[in-house]
Amino acid sequence: MEILQNLHSYLAYIVLAVLTIAFVNALMGWTGKRDFTMQKDLRISLFALILSHIQLVVGLIVYFVSANGFKAIQALGMGGLNAPARLLALEHPVTNILAIAFITIGWSRHKRLMESNKKFKSIAIFYGIGLLLIMSRIPWVQWFN
Repeated sequence: MEILQNLHSYLAYIVLAVLTIAFVNALMGWTGKRDFTMQKDLRISLFALILSHIQLVVGLIVYFVSANGFKAIQALGMGGLNAPARLLALEHPVTNILAIAFITIGWSRHKRLMESNKKFKSIAIFYGIGLLLIMSRIPWVQWFN
């Protein structure tokens, strides 16, 4: 269990970095009116998508076997959770599931579009929303302890 929690924690740094790179790349491509290339742009976006999905799967496993996740809600009920416990048991997983959904929507939309500018726009907007959601629900206090 501890191995999975550590994997989830350390993988988060990589996911945030790659997702930020994908977002900035798409934003620069969109505003700079660049051509969307398969060698660079597609791979960066796809790598961010894959890593975020891996992080989600690891996070869901941790959620269902950890005392801080689903078991805390079962034991204490929603009213028995203090703010830090509520963050870990409810807000963090729900918000991050939504974030991954936005990232997936951005990826799916870009595949149907033909124009480079629209591809970059789709990725920039949806990956950006996903990145903001993820960053809003990271348990920062635990990260810096």
